Amino acid sequence: METVIVNGIKTNLKPQTCTRCVQDNSVPGIEFDTKGVCNFCHQHDFLEKEFPNDEKGEAILQKIFHKIKLIGKKNKYDCVIGVSGGRDSTYLIYLAVKKWGLRPLAVHFNDGFDNPVAGENMVKSCKKLGIDLRTITSDWREGKDLKIDFLKASVPDINLGTDIGIASSLYGVAAKENIKYILIGQSFRTEGVKPLSWSYFDGDYLRHVHQKFGTVKLRPWKATDPGFNLGIRELFYYTAIRGIKTITPMYYFPYIRKEAEKIIIDELGWVYPGAHYFDDLYHSLIKYVHRVKFNIDLNMNSDSALVRSGQMDRIAALERAHGIYTIEDPRIIDLCIKRLGLSREEFDSFMNLSPKTFKNYKTSYNIIRLFRLPILVLSYFNLLPKVTYYKYFKCGK
Repeated sequence: METVIVNGIKTNLKPQTCTRCVQDNSVPGIEFDTKGVCNFCHQHDFLEKEFPNDEKGEAILQKIFHKIKLIGKKNKYDCVIGVSGGRDSTYLIYLAVKKWGLRPLAVHFNDGFDNPVAGENMVKSCKKLGIDLRTITSDWREGKDLKIDFLKASVPDINLGTDIGIASSLYGVAAKENIKYILIGQSFRTEGVKPLSWSYFDGDYLRHVHQKFGTVKLRPWKATDPGFNLGIRELFYYTAIRGIKTITPMYYFPYIRKEAEKIIIDELGWVYPGAHYFDDLYHSLIKYVHRVKFNIDLNMNSDSALVRSGQMDRIAALERAHGIYTIEDPRIIDLCIKRLGLSREEFDSFMNLSPKTFKNYKTSYNIIRLFRLPILVLSYFNLLPKVTYYKYFKCGK
C-alpha cells in the first residue's frame, strides 16, 4: 500500500486512476469496476440516458419552454438566469434569447471579488441581447466574515457563502418579480457531479459554521431579500409554497464548449476571463487551498466530464491532473487574503489546521437523507435542480 491524500487526510491506498476518465482515488467515494472504470463514469452514462441531448432532448426542452412562456406571459420576464460573465452563463442567456425566444432577467451576485473582465462581459452581453441585468451586491461585512469562517472551519467548502448567496439571490429576485422559473447553466457533461465532501451545499450548515466562528451577525431572511439564508425552511418556501422551479436546460442541449465560445465571441464580444472559474478572483485562493491543503482538483472533475463527453483528450487531461492551475497567481492570492483583512501569517495558520469535512459540523445532512424520496420527486418536477438527487445520494461519500 502507498499513501493517497483524500480530503487532506493521508490514507493507505494503492494509487489508482480510472481507465476511462482521469479521476483517481484521491476522490472520496470513488470505486472501480473490474475493468478499472469508476462509478462516476457509470453515473455519467446513467445521466446520459436520463437526460438525452438529441431530438428527444430538444422535444423535452420545447415542452419546458412552452410552459415557461405560458406561465410568464403576463410578466415582464418569464424566467431568471444567473450570470457571472463566464462562458457557460453567457452562452445560456444567448440561447435563451436567440434560440428559445425567452424573456429572461439576468441576475448577478457580486461577492466583492468579481473579475473586471467578467463584469464587462455581463454588461456588454446583456446590452447586445436587449435584456435587463440586475446585480445583487452582498453585504461586504457578512460575505467577508463567512469566507473567514470556512477557512477557520478547515473544510473544502470555502466558497459556500458565495454559492448560497448566488442561489438565494436568484430565488429572492424570482419571488420579488413573481417569476416561476430559474435557469442555470450547469451541465454534467462539462462539469461532472462533484463529490459531496468537496462541495456540500447546505444553508443550515453555513448558519451553524457561522454561529461557531463568525463575528458579524447575519441579517434576517426576507423572501425578496434573503441574504445568505437558504436552509431547508427557506427552500421549502420558495419551491413548495411559491412554486419556483429550477431548470438545467444544458442537460438536454448538445453543449460543445469550443463551439459556444466562438459564438459568444463573435456575436457578443465576449472576452475570456483568463481561465475556467476565473469570473470570480477568489477562485485563485480556492484553487490554492484545495490543492495544497486537501489534494482536491476540481479541474480533474470537470476535465473527466469533458473526456467522457468527447470534448477533451484523456492524455491532455491526465497531464493537467493535480497540477498548479493557471489562476493560482500569487499576486491574486495575496490580493484576496488582503481583501479579507487577514495577514499572511493568519491565513497560513488556517492552512495549518487539521483538514475536516462538513461531517465534522452540524448540518441538515441526516434530514436530507431522511427525505431521499421527496427530494427525488422534487428533482423530477424541477422544484430542485435535476442534479440534486444524484449529488446527495449517488456521487461519492
